[in-house]
Amino acid sequence: MIDEQSSEKDRFSSRLASIPGVHPLPSVGDWILLKVGNPSDLARRVNRRLEPGVMSVPRNIDAAVRIHVLDPKSNEDLLRTIRDVV
Repeated sequence: MIDEQSSEKDRFSSRLASIPGVHPLPSVGDWILLKVGNPSDLARRVNRRLEPGVMSVPRNIDAAVRIHVLDPKSNEDLLRTIRDVV
């Protein structure tokens, strides 16, 4: 199961990196930290489209948001939403 989570995280991170202006950073656990322009606006727009808390803005990290790696279908929904609002 851990290998599945790790491979899904790698796949999802790679797909996120294909979005202009989104830069995945090395992250631990089942979270991905993304360097983005205007993180508060991006998080607000993504959370409105999907559900509150899907994307958060971490304190003490400039120009970044964090997302939780879920199952492939949920991750693809989040990917599409991010691509639409960036």
